[in-house]
Amino acid sequence: MMNMTKLAGALVVSAAFLSQTSMISAQETEPGFKSLFNGKDLSGWAGRPNHWSVEDGVITGITTKENPAKGNNFLIAKDGDQNLIVDDFELRYSYKFTGEWGNSGVQYRSKDRGNFVVNGYQADFEVGTTYSGILYEEGGRGILCQRGQKVVIKDDNGKHKIEVVGKVGDSKEIQAGINVNGWNDYVVIAKGNHLQQWINGKQTIDVTDEQEAKAAKSGILALQLHAGPPMKVQFKNIRIKSLK
Repeated sequence: MMNMTKLAGALVVSAAFLSQTSMISAQETEPGFKSLFNGKDLSGWAGRPNHWSVEDGVITGITTKENPAKGNNFLIAKDGDQNLIVDDFELRYSYKFTGEWGNSGVQYRSKDRGNFVVNGYQADFEVGTTYSGILYEEGGRGILCQRGQKVVIKDDNGKHKIEVVGKVGDSKEIQAGINVNGWNDYVVIAKGNHLQQWINGKQTIDVTDEQEAKAAKSGILALQLHAGPPMKVQFKNIRIKSLK
């Protein structure tokens, strides 16, 4: 019979080894990525406390009939006391809606307009079947790329002109791979004026923004809670890698 003290010691060593191996495996799988959420509270984020919280270990945005969103509002990523500024990066996260309606998105290279209002590029997603995966510019040029498109945005005497130059996928097929009330994995890559997005492994847009006066090269990162009917959106596994 094995000595119980030795057995306990062996189990501790084994557990420590497995834990260390898991950490190494995670680092090898996603080298260079930094987590933006601790899984416990909203440290490193700032937003309206009546709408944003951590529920079941994930970031949660909720509006109700009694507590509606008065206009779109955002949970902003922080770097200490300042807003986190991103430029060239790859962002990975998962999102989930609960309910029959919901509209949200992740802002990147955006501007803080005060009172947790944000303008700029948005990786869009919704409960509906039209907008998940598009590139939208909140408070700016509107829809810049429909799902499945490859576009170049050019300047036309101060206005923007969108030229569709190809396809990255079929919009219906992309939508068919999205979990309506389940978790979905989203990837955003921004490098220079080239912007790309994926949902559940399927590329949704490819944009080259050549309108110099409007194309943002850097800015803040934020999560959207949309005005409208009551909704619930959640985020987890938010991590980012610099491509500079």
